[in-house]
Amino acid sequence: MSLARPNARLLARTNRVVMSQVRAYSAPGEGAIPPSKKRYVPTSGTYPLGFRAGSAHVGVKPSNTRFDDLALIASDTPCSGAAVFTTNKFQAAPVTVSREMLKRRKGEGVRAVIINSGCANAVTGKGGIEDAIKMGQETDKCFINDSNGEDDGNGSRSIVMSTGVIGQRLPIQKILSKLPTVYYNLGDTHEHWLSTARAICTTDTFPKLVSRTFMLPSSQEEYHIAGMTKGAGMIHPNMATLLGIICTDAPIAPAPLQQALTNAITKSFNSISIDGDTSTNDTVAILANGAAGGQTISSTSSEDFRAFQETLTDFAIDLAKLVVRDGEGATKFVTIRVTNAKTYEDAKRVGSTIARSPLVKTALYGKDANWGRVLCATGYAEGVESVIPEETSVSFIPTDGSEELKLLVKGEPEQVDEERAAKILEAEDLEILVRLSEKYHDEATVWTCDFSHEYVTINGDYRT
Repeated sequence: MSLARPNARLLARTNRVVMSQVRAYSAPGEGAIPPSKKRYVPTSGTYPLGFRAGSAHVGVKPSNTRFDDLALIASDTPCSGAAVFTTNKFQAAPVTVSREMLKRRKGEGVRAVIINSGCANAVTGKGGIEDAIKMGQETDKCFINDSNGEDDGNGSRSIVMSTGVIGQRLPIQKILSKLPTVYYNLGDTHEHWLSTARAICTTDTFPKLVSRTFMLPSSQEEYHIAGMTKGAGMIHPNMATLLGIICTDAPIAPAPLQQALTNAITKSFNSISIDGDTSTNDTVAILANGAAGGQTISSTSSEDFRAFQETLTDFAIDLAKLVVRDGEGATKFVTIRVTNAKTYEDAKRVGSTIARSPLVKTALYGKDANWGRVLCATGYAEGVESVIPEETSVSFIPTDGSEELKLLVKGEPEQVDEERAAKILEAEDLEILVRLSEKYHDEATVWTCDFSHEYVTINGDYRT
């Protein structure tokens, strides 16, 4: 019996499909930072007094056999604490436990933030809550022998965070057994902070760490602020699969600290979008221990508060931008600036709608100056009263400082120089400017990235 000859066209098509499914990105487990991302990883830093950071390997995800996945950031003394959490109705156990802890303590007497990566401890029922409580309680015990470790009767002093796969229980005994190790590994050097930032990563391709100094009007002291964040996908307000930890040695009472963080989040972590998905675990927390001295900021009407608010907002924006730069499979960092809106909220809604449009994002990936997609997203933004079609303008703003490329002016299409448009879209960074009218004055900025083939590849095999 003779065999039928294979269909050459079918074989070619099958080979193309198989080849297209081969992983083409540097997976987190491989540990390699892409050359294009290395410039975002700091080689030194200046860190707040009285804080230490450390990491350890647990193997929360069975496939992780060598990379640290447990992180601890701790203050030498009890400090003020505040946090902003996800608005997803399915809130992970660590979100519930940490929110309750801060509420019970009224933001006072916090000592540490403990984080595991590899498992989100989300949608895990009562058992997940118990695991999150144990993580906090056992972390507290690490401090029991120091002079500031005594029980003050208000329960746990530790904020708990988890990130990774949803719907699976933590290997809690493995985590608890490594808490003494991560405590022993605490230190205040740049290497300690960087290894800790790396330990909280999941699909991130590089650790995200920022530090700087600042001054307050009432003091001659130099203050320090440092923070790390993780997130590369499932990113969209409010907030995202995103964790952030910020520490400062400035003296700030819990109430103004919470207000400053809430305000800062609005213009930073709540102004980024990678894929339009809001996670179950989002948490950004801040600790302030006052170790650098000076007068405590106790009022939101003081000059010191206003100065700190500006510092924290700028700092949070820089951290949030790193998340966008590491968007899963992203090749472009896109700033969407919406101006001439009736309200900040209108401008923000338009910018956010453009940022999560798959058609806009795929056009940017393809270097296609398809401004019609930007205009379409502007028009269907919900709850916006500022859009006046005959007064709306759209432009690309080049990163080289050259003149803006006008695409639409007051509702009338321009004769676009396609060659110049293609050249602008070759750059990694791009700004899209949308003017909604000729009579309003509020504006907002949103940061996003493009959609590439690799986004599908990364998320198609994330659990496995």
